[in-house]
Amino acid sequence: MAKKLSPRVTFAPGSVPDPPEPVVGDRSSDPGPGFAVRKLDLEGHGVRLEPLDEGRHREGLTAAIEDGELWKLPVTSVPHPDDLGGFFADAEGAFAEGRDLAFATIDLGGDRVVGSTRFRMIAPEHLRVEIGFTFIAASYQRTRVNTAAKLLMLEHAFENWGVNRVEFLTDELNEASRNAILRIGAGFEGKLRSHMVMRDGRIRDSVIFSITGPEWPAVKERLESRLGA
Repeated sequence: MAKKLSPRVTFAPGSVPDPPEPVVGDRSSDPGPGFAVRKLDLEGHGVRLEPLDEGRHREGLTAAIEDGELWKLPVTSVPHPDDLGGFFADAEGAFAEGRDLAFATIDLGGDRVVGSTRFRMIAPEHLRVEIGFTFIAASYQRTRVNTAAKLLMLEHAFENWGVNRVEFLTDELNEASRNAILRIGAGFEGKLRSHMVMRDGRIRDSVIFSITGPEWPAVKERLESRLGA
């Protein structure tokens, strides 16, 4: 049987892997466990995730958000195209603080930006991360793009970072997002009551799902099977 090739991981322009960058969360007085968080491309299954960059991605992300007027959806936090400057600045600030690693989602077939996603709440000391703040242009929803992007991120989290747990949070009222997370293979854990205040002032209850290390091989096989169908 031919050996299966892993999706390609490449470092983003300007990123130099040697010497290794500092481990996020590492402390000289308490080295503890942790993993290196750096900007890199994740590519495979017809999708490339590029570290979010305003100069490279603002125009494409604007078009993706306008495709379906995503900012109007009350159960999401998609920025208005006019507010993307703050969106990029917040993403960069969160990366500098070791909290987030945001990506532009690229459809390789059309060579276009179709959305964004990110690693959030990165906790190297606990080998835990959340995948979230995901949005995709309306014309690319319910295609293989989201499945491929999630597979790339889960592979990186479990197989490169060696995390024990990946979390997913969404609005309790966002049925489409809840169903998408379940289709990935994540398990429902419960509800966080009065968890967030949305832009319209609504007090949101969030629901939380997760995939753990022992569950990952079965989830990976399921996702690869879906993408290969």
